[in-house]
Amino acid sequence: MDPINKILSEKKLKAKCKIWIEADNNVVFGGGRLALFQAIEEYGSINQAAAKLGMSYRAAWGKITATEKHLGLKLVDKHAGGLRSGSELTAEAKIIMESYKQFKRESIIAVDQLFYKYFEDICRQIKAKK
Repeated sequence: MDPINKILSEKKLKAKCKIWIEADNNVVFGGGRLALFQAIEEYGSINQAAAKLGMSYRAAWGKITATEKHLGLKLVDKHAGGLRSGSELTAEAKIIMESYKQFKRESIIAVDQLFYKYFEDICRQIKAKK
């Protein structure tokens, strides 16, 4: 482990960031939407997904429709009754989820690199005082 990473891990100094996508000052996609879409994929039901996340069906449906409206894409297909009863994500929803997860991973790496770049001297001072 390089000296700066060792200092940061010993002192528990870390940069934190939340990443989300907005349009017109409205959330389009972020961690909450990702959790909702993952739960829909897991349970095949908006209602069950909402319950798992501690939200109402109405709140979940509102987030889905707002995201669809902002993106101009259908993200969830609802099937009423019969063997296919429930909800499923569209191919576009799955692409957005994967793109967001990769974007978030790479953003965190970039933030960590910038943190080390700008706080390296401070971390060295902390180490020197030990």
